[in-house]
Amino acid sequence: MSLNSLTSLASVENWPVPTAAAGVVRADGTVLGTHGPVGHRFPLASVTKPLAAYAALVAYEEGAIELDEPAGPPGATVRHLLAHTSGLAFDEHRVTASPGERRLYSNAGFEQLGDHIAKATDIPFAEYLRQAVLEPLGMTSTTLAGSPAKDGVSTVADLLRFAAEVQLPRLLDPRTVAEAMSVQYPGTKGVLPGYGHQNPNDWGLGFEIRDAKSPHWTGSSSSARTFGHFGQSGTFLWVDPVAGAAGVALTDRAFGPWAVEAWPAFTDAVLAELRG
Repeated sequence: MSLNSLTSLASVENWPVPTAAAGVVRADGTVLGTHGPVGHRFPLASVTKPLAAYAALVAYEEGAIELDEPAGPPGATVRHLLAHTSGLAFDEHRVTASPGERRLYSNAGFEQLGDHIAKATDIPFAEYLRQAVLEPLGMTSTTLAGSPAKDGVSTVADLLRFAAEVQLPRLLDPRTVAEAMSVQYPGTKGVLPGYGHQNPNDWGLGFEIRDAKSPHWTGSSSSARTFGHFGQSGTFLWVDPVAGAAGVALTDRAFGPWAVEAWPAFTDAVLAELRG
């Protein structure tokens, strides 16, 4: 069922994908509009990472871990793993740089983060995520069966709940979330998957920060403070604090040239409609 107060969301109908759903939410949880099957469960790919990061921040606030304690490869910390600066390779548990030296986007890093939290809490990471984030937010259609880097499955309805939480935290101290949305290891260069080398390639704690990156998967009118994540399964979640709203779109077609073309136009149309 769609909520059609934002007509720009209907543009997902024109995307060359079998199934698409989208929605926009304010910090107070007010859903400004949805389009498509918001209850359909889609593989998230790397949009799993913000959920995993939020669970890590809960573990930090509970005192189970510290952000600057050793984790991952020698010399790295929890903070390095969350900020993709541990030096681990993309999809291999192999060190290719010194911690803090380069922004090496790493699934392996998030897998080591999940293992670290599981050991610290004596709870399997997927179960910890459920208890710490999914259950309290009522995200009953979201599951993790596999890697905390990429194996989440969710719905637009659930991710709108998460996007509202990130804008106005209830599970975490707002100062913790502000830190997560702040640039970690400023000035670090690296490759943004799908968009090439970025200098700097700014990242927070589990969330990518737009800043002045170009090209980018958000809109040309997205504020520099916009943060979020996209996934190779054709999914994204962004929060634009200047617009005071967050957008979610999930599809069942792998990221590619179609998304590079369609996503920024979609976001710009949504932002224009929000501005009135």
